[in-house]
Amino acid sequence: MRGQPILVIDDDEAIRLTVTDALELEGYTVVTAVNGADGLAVLDKISPALVLLDMRMPVLDGWGFARALRERGQQIPIIVVTAAHDAHRWGREVNAAGVVPKPFDLTDLLDTVERHYPL
Repeated sequence: MRGQPILVIDDDEAIRLTVTDALELEGYTVVTAVNGADGLAVLDKISPALVLLDMRMPVLDGWGFARALRERGQQIPIIVVTAAHDAHRWGREVNAAGVVPKPFDLTDLLDTVERHYPL
């Protein structure tokens, strides 16, 4: 297994499971959250190397999560994973390190994670 875990935040259970399975097969440790508030609670317990972040979620959306992350002073890279046709603009709005539009190809997702996962 690789070092620090990857935090996957998405309200869609099927996507969380698919992404988790794919990342774990590549040797990553994965922790999941169902929304931004849940993701912030996870950050109280662990320090992930990378966050895969959906933008449109109930309770606390991706923008709110990213803002709270920065307010905490945490500089964890974010990869936005969203179905919005303007996914790249949304990625810029939260200063994301990368963007993977849904529906995504697993190879593209894994390549993006590999590029941004700290060695």
